[in-house]
Amino acid sequence: MGSLASAEKPHAVCIPLPQRHPLLPIQDHSRWSPPSNVDATQDTPALCVSTTKHCLPPFRDLLSNLNHDGPPVTCIVSDGAMSFTLDAAQELGVPEVLFWTTSACGFMGYVQYRNLIDKGLAPLKDESYLTNGYLDTVIDWIPGMKGIRLRDIPSFIRTTDPNDIMLEFPLREAERARKASALIFNTFDALEHEVLDALSQMFPPIYTIGPLHKLMSQIQDNDLKLMESNLWKEEPECLEWLDSKEPNSVVYQSDVLWIIRPDLVSGDAAILPPEFVAETKERGLLAEQQTNCRYCCTEWGIGMEIDSDVKRDEIERLVKELMEGEKGKELKKKALEWKALAEEATRGPNGSSFSNLDKMITQALL
Repeated sequence: MGSLASAEKPHAVCIPLPQRHPLLPIQDHSRWSPPSNVDATQDTPALCVSTTKHCLPPFRDLLSNLNHDGPPVTCIVSDGAMSFTLDAAQELGVPEVLFWTTSACGFMGYVQYRNLIDKGLAPLKDESYLTNGYLDTVIDWIPGMKGIRLRDIPSFIRTTDPNDIMLEFPLREAERARKASALIFNTFDALEHEVLDALSQMFPPIYTIGPLHKLMSQIQDNDLKLMESNLWKEEPECLEWLDSKEPNSVVYQSDVLWIIRPDLVSGDAAILPPEFVAETKERGLLAEQQTNCRYCCTEWGIGMEIDSDVKRDEIERLVKELMEGEKGKELKKKALEWKALAEEATRGPNGSSFSNLDKMITQALL
């Protein structure tokens, strides 16, 4: 064994999903973005098809150029939805870690897509299955997940098309995750220990390193202070407004959460054409929020679920209960307990997430 000075200098290649996505603030990923128009919007299904079919060859070229021009690539860290990179890592003979930005319970939902299809539970027979009570079917065989219903599984199974790309893509990516050297999740052990234990029996080593924003504050490196988790400059006005209000006095509600490329990446013109805005008005974008909702309400005790047939009176009742009722007090107390556990997990040197980051680097990447 040589000294550290003579050892090969580590060279990590990090590959995010080319959307506004919380992996790393890597702005120069236009080689995988739509080439014809810098202001083009992104179609998520089309992006899934494109990354699967077209991204491996240019990624091979990128690695070849990096190896030619600088220190050789020694490891790859990729978004969990960019599993084409695994093939290149295997060809190059370097380890690769997949970073799944979902919750561990949400990832387990995707892992079970194959079983749900094989058991005839998905896709849906017809659209009536959305409203006839079928989604309340309890799934009692998923490891580490108790009392889960079909409606709690990530919603891409709610299709009648067996060839739906948004059913096939997460299924494929979850299955390919077994080829990785390790998986990392932005969660912590105490929050999802049962499902993490189950996943650990099914996949390569799993490292929980979250919550990342708290973990980064524990790492004494001035360079990290220059890094952000967004591809555009954050606007602090909303936080300043919140800070001006009394504690526990604000209810936040959002009609829709847009996950789009910001102007910093996609150009300076209007991102969304009027026709697109009109067509998607009042329609939200979903992934594994159903699973997260289930865990927030039944496992973690920090949320209240509203029926899918939303009524204004029911919303009013829940908001009053949250802000003024005994249930709301219990939820706030539980949220503070989880906050303390999250801080404990990220506190060095013995916090589980803090130590897992070191373990992941030394055991999986070096």
